[in-house]
Amino acid sequence: MTRTPLRPLARILPARAAGHSPDEIERENRAARHEEMRDTSRQRAEGRLLVLGVFFFCAFMVVGFRMGMLATSEPVEPRASAQGAAISAARADIVDRKGRLLATNFETHALYAQPPHMIDPMRAAKELAAIFPDLEEKKLVKDFTGKRKFLWVRKKISPEQMQAVHEIGDPGLLFGPREMRLYPNGSLAAHVMGGASFGKEGVHAAEVIGVAGVEKHFDDYLRDPANGQRPLKLSLDLTVQAAAERVLYGGMKIMNAKGATSILMDVQTGEVVSVVSLPDFDPNNRPRPATSGDQSDSPLFNRSVQGVYELGSTFKIFTAAQAVDLGLVSPDTVIDTKGPMRVGGFPIGEFRNKNYGKLTVSDIIVKSSNRGTGRMALDIGVKRQQEFLKSLGFFEATPFEIVEARTGKPLLPKRWTDLSAVTVSYGHGLSTSPMHLAAGYAAIANGGYTVAPTILKQDGPRLGKRVMSESSAKAARDMLRAVVTTGTASMGEVPGYAVGGKTGTADKPKPKGGYYEDKVIATFATIFPAHDPKYVLIVTLDEPVETSGDKPRRTAGWTAVPVAAEMIGRIAPLLGLRPGVEPRSLTDITLTSSN
Repeated sequence: MTRTPLRPLARILPARAAGHSPDEIERENRAARHEEMRDTSRQRAEGRLLVLGVFFFCAFMVVGFRMGMLATSEPVEPRASAQGAAISAARADIVDRKGRLLATNFETHALYAQPPHMIDPMRAAKELAAIFPDLEEKKLVKDFTGKRKFLWVRKKISPEQMQAVHEIGDPGLLFGPREMRLYPNGSLAAHVMGGASFGKEGVHAAEVIGVAGVEKHFDDYLRDPANGQRPLKLSLDLTVQAAAERVLYGGMKIMNAKGATSILMDVQTGEVVSVVSLPDFDPNNRPRPATSGDQSDSPLFNRSVQGVYELGSTFKIFTAAQAVDLGLVSPDTVIDTKGPMRVGGFPIGEFRNKNYGKLTVSDIIVKSSNRGTGRMALDIGVKRQQEFLKSLGFFEATPFEIVEARTGKPLLPKRWTDLSAVTVSYGHGLSTSPMHLAAGYAAIANGGYTVAPTILKQDGPRLGKRVMSESSAKAARDMLRAVVTTGTASMGEVPGYAVGGKTGTADKPKPKGGYYEDKVIATFATIFPAHDPKYVLIVTLDEPVETSGDKPRRTAGWTAVPVAAEMIGRIAPLLGLRPGVEPRSLTDITLTSSN
């Protein structure tokens, strides 16, 4: 734009010569300049309005087009994602330590209805109720004849059910593709698998998410598309798991127990090769959580990690091992166990009021003397006892990789006094899970190193910090072996496998305090072979009663021990362990010359 001077000399000089005022020329030029500026501003504003109008027009066109698409598209109630957004249904497989399938995805279909498109809602409701007995015909009729435009009928249907619905021939009954989680072994290892369900859902896809067990703990890994061809490999052995479940179920029924659990752990790696909790369930049809009553009665309750119990005399070996490790005693040290014994004003008695008198430390474990163990605990002291049990993992929930494990935190004494030290030494006053006990016995079995229980396949030993010397651990193993050969677990002997272990029978606590007189938790904690331990096996029965004799018997020696022995006899060959001859000391043999 060319700007005109307000007082141009070409006009000012002639104006002055003619006697005119130069200010008039300036006012004229200023007015012309303002008019020109107004015209420019008006043009600029009109251009902006035009651009804004075009923008709003395009926006309304996009919104209108989108609304038109939604109005004509297939309804997806409930809608979990925007149109065109993919729902990832892929999920990695789960396999056992040898690559055998434990969980995979399976292609199926969901059934949904669009009532406005149905020809004969009454007939369709009647036919569907015949195909799916769990559906109510009256409710279907109400849904099909109401105002709803979309409803799910079944989230998962079999191919046979799909064909039967096809034969109804109603255009308002439609199918959506699905991938569901399939557990081909049924209830086998149910508490480890946990189960899966649908997350985000649409008509054409549904996201599979874990709801319990390893499915939930490793949900991010299993849902990652990058791991689609890399299955999650567990430490479980499918054949060992099947054998353990069968034996434990039979033992639970024979011993009239309301529940049972068993854990088989590799003492070098912490791998859990088998873990069973009964009663169990089928993860293909996972039951709903109990809303009332005792949660431990639910088949969803995992006794191996959630069952926090006083495990009785199985704890005595920890007291003996620590006392030997501290140099306070040796296996041959004699301790007077005769009564009376009072700690903090409370009497400490023996099972069935027995009085063993003077016993060696080894015999204290063999005969399961409460007083003998308690006297060793007093020598150890409260602080050292706490430190030792804490180092074995008895103060925190186990790191076992299923979501239920984090809820199994041990119950500790509120005030750890001398009385607490004595009662804890023989397994009362401190409640832990069988998984804790398995890890503790593994430390004795492997020579004094802690291990972390794991459900994942390991490439080699995973020994933690040392908590006792090799010599102390060996002394403890010898005591455990003596319990089976000459002590309370004589029915635990399995020829060729040199079983060592300790029984534990603890009165079951009442929900509101106190203990039942006729209900116990019976446990047998074992290592085998005792001279070169490879595995730890824990068997726990809830409220067992052995009734073959004149009187009912509830102690672990009569209930848990024979079940564990039967299990070892079944699973040891599956683990590749051949029966062998137990090495014996030659100190009693005198060599003489033949001359």
